[in-house]
Order: sequence, then structure tokens, then C-alpha cells
Amino acid sequence: MMFNGYNEGLVESIRLWLKEDVGSGDVTTGVTIPHGHQSKGIIHAKESGVIAGMPVAQLVFEVVDPLLAFTPLVQDGQRVEKGTVLAEVEGSTHSILTGERLALNLLQRLSGIATRTRSFADALQGLPVRLVDTRKTTPGHRMLEKYAVRTGGGANHRFGLYDAVMIKDNHIKGAGGIAQAVSRARKNIPHTMTIEVEAESLEQVEEALQAGADIIMLDNMEPDLMKEAVRRIKAKAPHVKTEASGNVNLQTVREIAESGVDVISVGRLTYSFENLDISLDLGEKKEG
Repeated sequence: MMFNGYNEGLVESIRLWLKEDVGSGDVTTGVTIPHGHQSKGIIHAKESGVIAGMPVAQLVFEVVDPLLAFTPLVQDGQRVEKGTVLAEVEGSTHSILTGERLALNLLQRLSGIATRTRSFADALQGLPVRLVDTRKTTPGHRMLEKYAVRTGGGANHRFGLYDAVMIKDNHIKGAGGIAQAVSRARKNIPHTMTIEVEAESLEQVEEALQAGADIIMLDNMEPDLMKEAVRRIKAKAPHVKTEASGNVNLQTVREIAESGVDVISVGRLTYSFENLDISLDLGEKKEG
């Protein structure tokens, strides 16, 4: 089974998550359902939304029991309506019920992120701006949650502290100013790595430009101020990318985009969303 971002680390994580939930065994299933009992589990959406995580749910059931047959009936990124059957899983009833909660938890969470992301992407339709996530993810789930953002129509910002330079307010304070922070960064990074600087005012925008920043993040600026900042940046350094961040929601995102920024980063894609309601029901009993 393959999907974008899949690796052996995910298998190990699933084993740990199963251990957390199952422990020494599923007591209820063990004392109520005969061993050898076979079933078909029907996974269906209880509300409309965008699906993400079908391959992850499949992998959960494969780790629980390689003999289970998982049949996806929709694809990641597909918008579904309430009542849509998403997948079927067939085989040992014990195995289906053992993997059910973890598979649904992951599927519901990732689909919730994809659904939230799609709502922002729809609000930006027709505008030449890139919608990206942030590092505000659930510890241990970043790879999956960023996958869900891509599935919903967004893109990914940096994955961690290791893959880009982003000079924010505390770095500026610690370094003694924007110029000092950028200068030190430029001397100590590969030529292939970019430097992004957070600016909260037009004065800081000017400082970042003079320091030679590659990307300037306009943090928590009012739309008119942001528009002026973008105008100045593009007039003086057209190659410098602009990013808007802070106070971005569905009511403000289009106005922010209309300021002319290149990128909008939205933390609430991965930290402020509702799980998509998804359930698994057993079908008719099959003889084992």
C-alpha cells in the first residue's frame, strides 16, 4: 500500500497507538463474540466533507490482521455527502473491532483537516495566492496532518525547525535586530536555503529588505497596512516573496489575499478544526 508520505515509521507509530488502545486485548470482543466469527465492516460518512486518510485506515487494519480485506470506495481528496459508504473491511470480526477505533480516529481527524483546508481553498478561488499550513500540529502526527492539508487543496510550509530559516520576534530580540539576525544566518546556512523574516510594521519591512531577506512574513497586519507593505516590497525587491500570517480565518482570508501577498499561512488548518463524523457498522453475519 502506497500513499504520499508513507514510510516505515508510520507502521511503528500505528503499532504503538494500537498498544495504547488495545493493551493486552479487547476484553469486550473476546468475551462476547466467538473466535472465528467473520464480518464485513461498512465505513460510512455521517456528514459531508472531504476525505483524507483512507490509505492510513487501510494500513491500521493491515497491521492488526494482514488477512483482513480492505476495499476503499472513495479516494482521498474526494468530497462526499452524508451517508456515503467510504470503504468495506472484511474478515475476522475480532480483528475488525480491534482496529476500528484507531482507524476511525485517524480517518476522522485527517478528513476534518482536509475539509477545513478545502473551505479556505474555496474562499481563495481565482486568486494567485498559495495557502499553507504551519508547525501547529499534533505531536507525532505532523506528517499525517500535513498530508491532509495537501489532500484538502493546501500546501505545506516548513516541516520543522531544520529545513528553513524563519527569523521571528524572539530571534530578532536575541540577535539584537533584524540586520544582525539575517547577517548571522546568511553566514551559517547553505546557499540553497532561504531566509524568512517576520515583520510587524513598515519599519521592520524596510529593515528586512535592507538586510536581504528572501521572504518577508507580514504578521498580524491590518489589510490596508499589509497592502502598503506588499507595494513597497514589490517596488524595491520584486524577487522577495511575501507571506501573510496571523488573524487569518474564513471571514478575513480573501481580503488578506487581495492585498497581493504570495502566501498565506493558516495555523487553524491543523489546530482548530472539527473531526469529520465517520462510523463503522458491521454488516450481516458471515459463517466463519
